Amino acid sequence: MAKNCFAGDDARDDARYLALVGRQLLSVIFIIASAGHFTPGTIARAAEHGVPMAGVLVPVSGVIALVGGLSVLFGFRTRLGGALLVVFLVPVTVTMHNFWAAADAAAFRLELMLFLRNIVLLGWALLVAGAGAGSLSLDAAMESRRLKVDTAA
Repeated sequence: MAKNCFAGDDARDDARYLALVGRQLLSVIFIIASAGHFTPGTIARAAEHGVPMAGVLVPVSGVIALVGGLSVLFGFRTRLGGALLVVFLVPVTVTMHNFWAAADAAAFRLELMLFLRNIVLLGWALLVAGAGAGSLSLDAAMESRRLKVDTAA
């Protein structure tokens, strides 16, 4: 008989590790992609999509994606990091992956896929912003230490 991983103490242990791995996997895409936001090609592509002040806003969006991704990766101020990822994803998804304005069928399919990918990432970023990092995080370690100091005083 298969073990039910969603019941009892084992489930809580499993959930801790699943939350940690999930956070790490989510953050990687933002950390890696942020580097591209400082390249002339990405800035030019954003300008073609109608992004105003692309030379400023694209690198700023890269910093937001990097800081949000690192926050989620390490579980440090994770809710804020998740909120930063939401702030990054909403305008980027609407302006850069506007499949409804694609010039041909191939561009339509590509932009639709990227739009839907970002919608999924947005859902996970909202979940992280609402639920936080979980128990295997810097947030939890700092809270535990704060509680120990408060009870000792």
